[in-house]
Amino acid sequence: MKDVSFGQFYPVDSFVHRLDPRLKILFLIAYIVAIFLASNFYGLAACAAVLVLMVLFARIPFGKVLRSVRGVAFLVLFTAALNVLFYSGDTVYWQWGIFCVSFEGIIFSVFLALRLVLLVICSSLLTYTTTPVSLTDGVESLLTPLKWIRLPVHELALVMSIALRFIPILMDETSRIKNAQMARGADFESGGIIKKVKATIPILVPLLLSAFRRADELGDAMDARCYTGGKHRTKYKKLRFTWRDLIAFLLGAALITGVVLMKIWLPAPY
Repeated sequence: MKDVSFGQFYPVDSFVHRLDPRLKILFLIAYIVAIFLASNFYGLAACAAVLVLMVLFARIPFGKVLRSVRGVAFLVLFTAALNVLFYSGDTVYWQWGIFCVSFEGIIFSVFLALRLVLLVICSSLLTYTTTPVSLTDGVESLLTPLKWIRLPVHELALVMSIALRFIPILMDETSRIKNAQMARGADFESGGIIKKVKATIPILVPLLLSAFRRADELGDAMDARCYTGGKHRTKYKKLRFTWRDLIAFLLGAALITGVVLMKIWLPAPY
């Protein structure tokens, strides 16, 4: 479970934890927009500086935050390698057929890898600082206008929260099933790709059954508590904006403005 970061909540009293969940969701969307608007390393540096500032205010260890990149490390490296080999530029170091390694390709690959890393870390920071219940309330509140077209907003928010919470649970279940199968003599390391894929079947089948069992137990628990969905439901905690939310809003607005200005004034490095 220590290697699974996405979907986990880090319980600590901090400035970021006390922010309104609606604003944190909007700030995440604004941050993602700023990442994709950044066209040079100056823009990414501004995004990284804001992210470091948020981690400091959240009082979360940097090692725990960086651990969220482990799950997508292969994807980041694979994407960077493809861009290095297929991105053509003016300064060519090596070329063979359709493969080409150029200075512009290396710069673009590094830029893209940094963008993906920042994207993963900022998404994980949301779940680190927001409980599933608060996240559900925030999503439901933001989607409230969709109730006018009779969209089940509460149910959609609840499904998103449950799916988010089940990520670390299923990862932990996968680890336990794998250890149990290895204790019975299963081999998941040796052999080629086809053999390794076949070796995952003793893990996938029990994991699928466990997921259905947990979903059935959760449904029974909700029925036992007379859960009826979003109809005529009230909330014990009301969401209210405070001065902290105003500071976060101004920070997000300043970030997007700064990235747009740097995009206009400073050229792209590739």
